[in-house]
Amino acid sequence: MPTYEDRYWVSDDGLKLHYRDYPGPEGRPPILCLPGLTRNARDFEDLAARLSPDWRVIAVDFRGRGKSDYAKDPMSYVPLTYVGDVGALLAELAITSCVVFGTSLGGIVAMLLAASGRVTIAGALLNDVGPEIEPAGLGRIRTYVGKSYTWPTWMHAARAVAEVNDHVYPNYAIEDWLAMAKRLYRLNSSGRIVLDYDMKIAEPFRVPGNEAGPDMWRAFEHLKQVPTLIVRGARSDVLGAATADRMLMALDRGELVTVPDVGHAPTLDEPEAASAIDRLLARVMAEPVAA
Repeated sequence: MPTYEDRYWVSDDGLKLHYRDYPGPEGRPPILCLPGLTRNARDFEDLAARLSPDWRVIAVDFRGRGKSDYAKDPMSYVPLTYVGDVGALLAELAITSCVVFGTSLGGIVAMLLAASGRVTIAGALLNDVGPEIEPAGLGRIRTYVGKSYTWPTWMHAARAVAEVNDHVYPNYAIEDWLAMAKRLYRLNSSGRIVLDYDMKIAEPFRVPGNEAGPDMWRAFEHLKQVPTLIVRGARSDVLGAATADRMLMALDRGELVTVPDVGHAPTLDEPEAASAIDRLLARVMAEPVAA
């Protein structure tokens, strides 16, 4: 694994928020990695290992996840707040242009960040998410988010993760589930294995509309001229094939890659995804985007 620094910034409402900063060269935009709803910066470990040090990689923990503070007001756990948090980080680091990789919720934040005008988006990867979320996937997510579980050992946690996600990653072996559990869970002060997020993130998420924010197609339009990669899991119940095709048609510099035998969401280390990421980054370097 490449070395990285655990670093922090402060949100507008006073929360201490965490990100991993993997080193990279000057002269090219950093890659900003935004995780899914219940996930954290650890999801991008393998990606950062592959891309750093050729690119600086910044992987954030949204508020309420990983090493970031939990919010005092659970109703701040919404995409527009995350855009403000990320915007504050970019301003503190004096980053005016970046490549943004967003998985699921992170992709929603990426689209809203593009629409906000806070930063020039030099390239974008939307991982298994789009302006429309399939009702089946949304319903499934609502069945588990915010429900607390504890386990006595990492193997117990791994087997529990496998039971819930075997349809998403049908080819996983136990070592894959163990690695996934260690990204999802943490060891608490009592020696139990617990989910690594604030259970209260579910409160606004259960309010219809809060999971995606207003008019996401209009936000997505801000990526029209940007080199953009759409990654979709072939078994996804969140990003429908028809929505992905519509997204591709709306982009001038877009590519759509479907990862076989994977649901929501691809890990981005699959061969199809990795090759597409390399092509995206090559386009970023070859096709400058106007500020």
